[in-house]
Amino acid sequence: MTQTSPSAIADWVACRRCRTPVYGKRFTRDLCVCPDCGHHAPITAPRRLEQLLDEGSAVPLPSPRTPEDPLGFVDTAPYRERLRLARESTGLDEAVICVRGTIEERPAVVAAMDFRFMGGSLGTAVGERITRAADAALADRVPLVLVTASGGARMQEGILALMQMAKTGGALAELDEAGVLTVSVITDPTYAGVAASFATLTDVIIAEPGARMGFTGPRVIEQTIGQRLPDDFQTAEFLLEHGLVDDIRPRAELRSTLARLLAFHEDGQGARDQEPRHREDGTARGDPATRAPAAPSPREPVENMRQARNIDRPTTLDYLAYMADGIIELHGDRMSGDSPAITGGPARLDGRPVMVVGHQKGHSTAELIARDFGMPTPDGYRKAARLMRMAAKLGLPVVTFIDTPGAHPGIEAEERGQAIAIAENLRLMARLPVPIIAVVTGEGGSGGALALGVADRVLAFESSIYSVISPEGCAAILWRDRARAAEAAAALRIDAGAQLSLGVVDGVIPEPEEGVQGDPMLAAERLGAALTAALDELSPRPVEALLRDRRRRFRGMGAAPADRDQEGGAT
Repeated sequence: MTQTSPSAIADWVACRRCRTPVYGKRFTRDLCVCPDCGHHAPITAPRRLEQLLDEGSAVPLPSPRTPEDPLGFVDTAPYRERLRLARESTGLDEAVICVRGTIEERPAVVAAMDFRFMGGSLGTAVGERITRAADAALADRVPLVLVTASGGARMQEGILALMQMAKTGGALAELDEAGVLTVSVITDPTYAGVAASFATLTDVIIAEPGARMGFTGPRVIEQTIGQRLPDDFQTAEFLLEHGLVDDIRPRAELRSTLARLLAFHEDGQGARDQEPRHREDGTARGDPATRAPAAPSPREPVENMRQARNIDRPTTLDYLAYMADGIIELHGDRMSGDSPAITGGPARLDGRPVMVVGHQKGHSTAELIARDFGMPTPDGYRKAARLMRMAAKLGLPVVTFIDTPGAHPGIEAEERGQAIAIAENLRLMARLPVPIIAVVTGEGGSGGALALGVADRVLAFESSIYSVISPEGCAAILWRDRARAAEAAAALRIDAGAQLSLGVVDGVIPEPEEGVQGDPMLAAERLGAALTAALDELSPRPVEALLRDRRRRFRGMGAAPADRDQEGGAT
């Protein structure tokens, strides 16, 4: 199926992929997606804006003047002649259209590229327009949405075309500094200079099914290395598997997905301004967590260990299904992978926008294997860090869910810098300028757990465990006998009550009589109440006070009492 506008749709069109004939009006109604095989045919920039924006809301941005033929370039035809023909055939004056508009009543600046115009190539005019669109988003403090379709930089403009990559990259950096959300919609194809600049510098990257994106085209790669590439190479599905895009959404879902993302931008600044809800005595309303050390748990530590590892225990996604509204799960570390043992994205808890990051296990053997038993690889920690940086940019509090035996024990994880990935998370969370609340929902194992645990408040479920090493590992090293894990569990004081008395945990959430797995809805209700109380407490605090108290919290751990007093303790 070729690019077309509704007015130019033939009575029948043939799908480029499956060759099925489709009635033209149905094809238009289905947003130019084949009803048989799902192939997403390319569409024009005007059609794209029509699909995404509220009717009548688009207001074009002024078109800046740029050098038309800076090199006086001639190949088989003069460059000026190529521009004239492109304008006549497309009805456009350049390869991108930039507008102000609304998406489900949420304001945004949208730049949509059109591959028909010289392959959507990035020249001085396109670069300047993308930069001006970013300037408009900055001035209006509204999100910037980029819809990309390009073969790369425009060769006829030489080195000046290459410089547009740096220009647009700088424009997006300014939006980062200002806390303005940026989103890319990758359409087929997106290559070279566009892929290596503004298309992949956004906070969220969404791709249409089958859309291809890369720096070097597959034909050049095959010729260079002399190997046949995989059939799905550089497709959206390949990119998602390798952690390079956040999600794949069919064309029919793009508008609603963008609207939900735009809502998080709009509401993010209000996260600090919500009125705290307190009882008359000044304590947080509805907080079920025990804050003061109580009597030791009647359970043996080894029983807590079994409870914490129970396969039926709710996972991060289970809890979110009960208590969150509007979560958008994001994927990938933008480098190499997307560890399934870490899940996360923006969500709403009790109406409050937050960024959620958590370990994810499963309930069946197949789920556990698919999620690596909740043991993240380095790309999982890097994904978590990316989401936390996005939270800081948008002013969203961070809520983490800890439930892991530990970091992934494998050769590949070490080759890809597991220790460094964990260390970088610790450093990042120590100074993240938004409230952070961590909850140990099950098993908190070693540095793999702490990588999500540097927080202003740490809560734990009653039968959860938190330890420097697994009891089995401790017994194997110190007693040289893994069978003595029960002794090790007691010696390590891994239960939540002990963690509370040590000051590692700030509150213990009571579980239903039959455990969290017996009544997950009640467990989620208590967890939600505890999180709401903590967010009420932390969200109004100035950033300086938040970072000061977080520093005091961890500086005091393991210090002598006099040193803790001098440090001031956590307030």
